[in-house]
Amino acid sequence: MPQFRPKATLERSASADLYKNTLSRIPTVFGRLAYLTSLRDPHSGAYRHHGFASIFGREESRKALGLSHEAVFQEWLNLPLAEKHQDMMGHLDTLGVPRSVVLDHWAKVPDYRNYIPASARASERELFFAEFEVLLETFRCPDPPGAERS
Repeated sequence: MPQFRPKATLERSASADLYKNTLSRIPTVFGRLAYLTSLRDPHSGAYRHHGFASIFGREESRKALGLSHEAVFQEWLNLPLAEKHQDMMGHLDTLGVPRSVVLDHWAKVPDYRNYIPASARASERELFFAEFEVLLETFRCPDPPGAERS
């Protein structure tokens, strides 16, 4: 007898559905931030997800994606720097390419500058950029001075 997987049940709101059926399955905060950024058109700033829009409508899906982007961005900002380091390491490990390739790319083409939602305040932007630069440096120099080597 064939076994069927139950379909994910829809939530009442687009935001709740997005979190339950998509965002909660992305293991890192930075991964969720990257995912939501990938759904934003770089030219217009509009969020687009065809499947999501077909269920909830274009405007409701755009609103939910935008609000989720803002919430995940705030979640990222509120993490202590050490947790950001661990979280980003986890994200880099899920990409399927060597960490060094991604880090070299970010150093040359700072795509991460697009990870900030349009609603972010200037101080939040500055904090994100400053901490991101610090994190990049820690990845380039993984053994801090005085660290024991085995």
